[in-house]
Amino acid sequence: MSITDHLKTGFTHRPPGGPGGALLQPRAKVRNTKETIHRLFSYLAQKRGMLVLVFAGVLASTGITIAGTRLSGYALDHFIQTRDIRGLAVICLILAGIYLINVFSTYAQNALMIRVAQRTAADLRRDLFSNLQKLPLAYFDTHSSGDLMSRLTNDVDNINLVLSQNLIQFFSSIVNVVGMLAAMFILSPLLTLIALATTPVSIFGTQWIAKKTKPYFDAQQAELGMLNGYIEEMVSGQKVVQLFSREKRVEDRFMVLNKKLTRSAIMAQSLSGVIGPVNNMMNNITFLIVTVCGAVFIIKGMNMTVGIIFTFLLYMRSFTRPVNDLLMLINTIQSALAGAERVFEIMDECPEHDAPGARDIRDISGNVVIDGIDFSYLPGKPVLKNASFDAHKGQTIAIVGPTGAGKTTIINLLTKFYDLDGGNIFIDGKEIRTLTAAGLRRNISIVLQDPFLFSETVRENIRYGRLNATDREVESAARMACAHEFIMQLPKGYDTVLGDNGENLSQGQRQLLSIARAIIADAGVLILDEATSSVDTRTEILIQNALLTLMAGKTSFVIAHRLSTIRNADKIVVIDQGRVVESGTHASLMSKQGFYSSLYNSQFD
Repeated sequence: MSITDHLKTGFTHRPPGGPGGALLQPRAKVRNTKETIHRLFSYLAQKRGMLVLVFAGVLASTGITIAGTRLSGYALDHFIQTRDIRGLAVICLILAGIYLINVFSTYAQNALMIRVAQRTAADLRRDLFSNLQKLPLAYFDTHSSGDLMSRLTNDVDNINLVLSQNLIQFFSSIVNVVGMLAAMFILSPLLTLIALATTPVSIFGTQWIAKKTKPYFDAQQAELGMLNGYIEEMVSGQKVVQLFSREKRVEDRFMVLNKKLTRSAIMAQSLSGVIGPVNNMMNNITFLIVTVCGAVFIIKGMNMTVGIIFTFLLYMRSFTRPVNDLLMLINTIQSALAGAERVFEIMDECPEHDAPGARDIRDISGNVVIDGIDFSYLPGKPVLKNASFDAHKGQTIAIVGPTGAGKTTIINLLTKFYDLDGGNIFIDGKEIRTLTAAGLRRNISIVLQDPFLFSETVRENIRYGRLNATDREVESAARMACAHEFIMQLPKGYDTVLGDNGENLSQGQRQLLSIARAIIADAGVLILDEATSSVDTRTEILIQNALLTLMAGKTSFVIAHRLSTIRNADKIVVIDQGRVVESGTHASLMSKQGFYSSLYNSQFD
């Protein structure tokens, strides 16, 4: 897969609650079953040609079964009782031919249904993944990535399994029920009425059990997503877990989630498992009643033969088996519907959208005005309060302040990852709400504090900043970022394929590649979010020199905790508790002996 197919990354604001906090967020209310079934069939309808062939095959198989069963009863009355060996041999050859045809018909049905199921699952995955790309960053901040992965994989696979293995069985069962019921009625209306006497008991009993099991299937799918989310998070943070010796705590939490999933699964499977034994018991009772009644009719000289009773019992078994199949399918169908509901929840999430009439912007000079902006991630808990400052083309603006003051939030708003609660941001005199997010982000290069690299070559990871960049431009950017030297020491140089998030590189090397990616983007606005926090002092000096060249003529926003790195900034904006408390050059702010001066001096005390 090309790197251009991967999901672009942005700034991330963790949801409240610490590690695993996203798992505690409330879930959207599940929609009704009828709507979910309707939406699934809208996907299946796109393959109606193959479905018609499948349905035709099912009709043919049912007709063959009815004819073969009737011939068996006919042979009993006319050839076995009369000891007509030749006639019996002919009937056996006909039956062998009929059942051989049925084998090929069944194979064709299954092969076509597998194609339908796989293509439907592919369409679901495509639409789900496509909508994920369009969702705002706030959605990912409040949903566990493991749970999203579970919906994209486990839930879709569950739907695929039901479609490929159970949908054709569903069609076949319905056709068999109707066909066999008609054949039974034609053969003996009286025996048919007797046989149907117990059917309502099975149907209503199964419906009652299904209603009781659905909440458990819903809980099973939801808790599976929570467990996957926790596993994904703990695997990603395994180093932190071991550093703080929290293995036992993590294991205990896993056991709690695992027990919840197991409990829901046991309840769902156990309750639905009652359906089979109950139905088998009712079927056996019905067979006994029909056999006894048929025997009585023969003894009394009514228009009944052993062949008719034999044929009727075969019809009846062919009738009750699909009824049982339909009832047992409720087990797997409930699980698939629970998964489908979770898939459609994401599809129905409102995608990131621009304001009506928003214009695409090709190039920006970099004049930025932040005018009295307000913002809060959670209602009633403001993060920014009436924050204001400006930046002119070519200026370097350093944003400093205590942890949680709102520094990264300003960048999130500048890049339109979140919408403003109040105030305005202007870029080149245009209000940010009137610009498309895609156009704006094309003109902004970002280096994150925690760099993200794809499982692609070093060259493609750098080229991600500008996909049409030449190999020479890629290498030039790497040289500016002081990355060329260590790249050439890799096994295949620029063509070395990186592991998951560059796991075969050091933190500092990953950051250098991230900086090279920003360099090659050559955008009008540059954002550095603690860009040099993970490199050694010598490399930091080299990068700072390279960044000076890079930032020439560009508006640069630098978030830094090490205040010694931003002393040469054109303007330093000091944020505290969501407000801009000071603004000016390093020298002017130090002379004021205010908040910045205290913050700066505290780093050297």
